[in-house]
Parts: sequence; C-alpha cells; structure tokens
Amino acid sequence: MYCAICKYLGNASAICGTQPSCQLANTTGHYRYEGPHRPYAGPVKRLIVAAGGGGDAVAAAMLHAALYRDDRSPALILTYSWDRLLIDPAPGPRSSADFVGLRELTPHVRAVPGTAALKSSHAATLPRLAAELPHTFALIDPYAGATGVTTQIDALTRHFAPESIDLLDVGGDILAHGDEPTLRSPLADALTLAACARAESGRRVRLLVAGPGLDGELPADTLRTRLGARVATFTPADAAEVAPVLRWHPSEATALLAATAAGARGLCEVRDAGLLVPMTAEGPIVHEVDLSSAFAANRLAQALADTTSLTEAEEHCRHVCGTSEIDDERAKARRRSVREREGGKFIPDVELTARVSEFASRALARGATHATVRRLTEALRLSEGARQRLVELLAEEDSGLPPSVRALGMWAK
Repeated sequence: MYCAICKYLGNASAICGTQPSCQLANTTGHYRYEGPHRPYAGPVKRLIVAAGGGGDAVAAAMLHAALYRDDRSPALILTYSWDRLLIDPAPGPRSSADFVGLRELTPHVRAVPGTAALKSSHAATLPRLAAELPHTFALIDPYAGATGVTTQIDALTRHFAPESIDLLDVGGDILAHGDEPTLRSPLADALTLAACARAESGRRVRLLVAGPGLDGELPADTLRTRLGARVATFTPADAAEVAPVLRWHPSEATALLAATAAGARGLCEVRDAGLLVPMTAEGPIVHEVDLSSAFAANRLAQALADTTSLTEAEEHCRHVCGTSEIDDERAKARRRSVREREGGKFIPDVELTARVSEFASRALARGATHATVRRLTEALRLSEGARQRLVELLAEEDSGLPPSVRALGMWAK
C-alpha cells in the first residue's frame, strides 16, 4: 500500500518515509526512513514557511500547486501548531514537547507525521494535514522566541539546501506596522518575519502575501501600497488541491482564499464580531513583497528579533500593539468554557437549520452575502458538537465553495 506522497509522485517502485517500515529508492527530493534519530533524508526543492500557522499551512499547499506543480516532488512546510480554540482549547501555540510521535528532521526541528498526536486529549490539525496532503510538515516551536525560530530555519536550510524558500502569509497582516486599529493577531507573523529576516538564508527568502485583506485584519485598501509584483493568481484547480482539507479545517482566511479562487464574490461575515470581508477579484492574487522592507516597517518584528522566549515576545507585543493574541485567546477560552457547560445540549437538525436560516436572513439585511462557519458558531453560540454537525450539513450541499464558507441566500427564510 502506497502513501499519499508516493501516489503524488506517481512512483510505483517506492514507498516514502511517512511510515517506519517504508523504504525508498533513490528519488530526488523525497524522504526515506533511516532510524529513530534521523527519519528523513534526501534533498528538498521547496521550503515554504507558513507565517501564521493554521490556514497558512493549507495555503502553502495551494502555493505549491500554483508555482511548483511541475516539480513532481512534495514541499517541506514549516508551520506552527496554533489552532483555533474550537479545535484546541489551550491558548497559544504548541511546542514539540506537547506532542507524541514527532520525528527528527534536524536536532532542532521535528516533523509532524499523520500518526502524531498531542499528549493531552485535545486535537491538533497538523497531524491530519500531514495525513491528507502530499507534503512534509515541520513544526515551528516558538518557545525560544524569534532567535529559536531562526535557529530552526537555519537548521533546515543547511541540512536540505532547498532551491527556494518562500514565507507565505494569507491576508497580509505580516505587513502591519504595529499601530493599525484593525490588527488582531500580529505575534505569529511578526515572529516568523523577524526569524526569516535574521536567518543565514534571509536574502534568499521570498515574502509572499496571498489574498490581501481576506483575514479580516488589514483592509486591502491599506495593503495595496505595501504590496509588490503579482506572482500568481490561484485558480479553481489550485483550490481543488486542498478542497478535502477545507471540509474540516477551521481557517477562515484560507477558506475565503479558496472561495475567491473558485469565483466567489461578495461580502462575507467572519469571526465572532461579524466583520465584513470583501471577496473580490483581488482575493486569489499572490504578491511578492521585499522581505527587508517589510521587516524594517514592522515595529513588532524588529522588537522581537532578539527575543529568546515566547513570554518575552508576548511582552513586546503588548508594548508595541497594546495586546497579544494569546491574551485574547485566554479570555475567549474562559468564555468558551462557560458556553460548553451551558450550551452543550444536543440540537436537532431541524432546530439547527432553523437557527442558521434566521441568522442568514438577518445577515443579508446587514448587507452580507456569505458567512463562515466560525461566524455562525460564535453568533449562534454553538457547542463543538453542534458546530461539527453544522459542518456536516453544509458539506452535503454542492455549492462549489468550501463548506466553511456559505452563500447566505441558500439558507435564508
């Protein structure tokens, strides 16, 4: 039985190293299992750093399809394990110490195979991504601050000598200066920006921004003067690469990226606050930005450059931006705990669809055309069980969009 990577490569003579029993013939750009201390070997052509983790890691697979499809070899995607609270209720990113089943890429970097799991009973999206997508996912461990992330990037580039290194952000908040009033989650992106700017290979890193404004933070109008040349425009075929993943993955920004690539246009309500995010022809575009200029303009990234712990990085984030997204997650986790206790009762499908229908009618009256599942979950105060059932119901519709992005007209009374 061949794994997803071997099927992706079309190599019927070899099995890749995603299982301990796998052995691989000499296939350039691929991996083989060599023992407990060095499970992967072989060159890597494409290293993609997912700036904010989460949906950026999914978008990295879209980027690989758009730019490097002819490689016929998987990418190495370096990303945080930093999930929405509705997936992992523990605030903040996860470290390598939080997992069991990780594999060593270098002494400083661990890969997350499909068989890995958190030590707690909570969930993480990275193992499932590794199981379902034909790429290798490596874990950014930010608990040694930006200097630690730089060490991880340097270790990977020395060991694998990739032909290209891309730093990818969906939405564009990596281009923040730090004082924008709509900025909500600057820490993760600023850490990776600082780390890449300080890395030995920093001059080779290409900063890419996909879907300007789709994360609901910096508006596209604000970002236009900060963006560089167009590198690619995602197509429906690129979105199809991650369509199965977006049936369950909670990322709003990447779901909107795939939706705009599939042709969706309008105004989408997102997050708990119901922010209206425009879905326009700009949505599926990928822009290149000069890394050094972005770093010089980002006051938080500059403040983080020499940090040696996540706690220190958080302190700088509070000083520069007024808050840290981990503080926000801590507050939301407390509220969510109360919600789970009070609202965990079973909701019949008829009642659930009636609630969604009523919400859709009100949202249409507000001028929205679409809404994300996260927005519905927050607005309707759904428990995790009800959210999962809603995703299942939405997935039954063949709208051509990710199930986590819905056209409200289909649900309104």
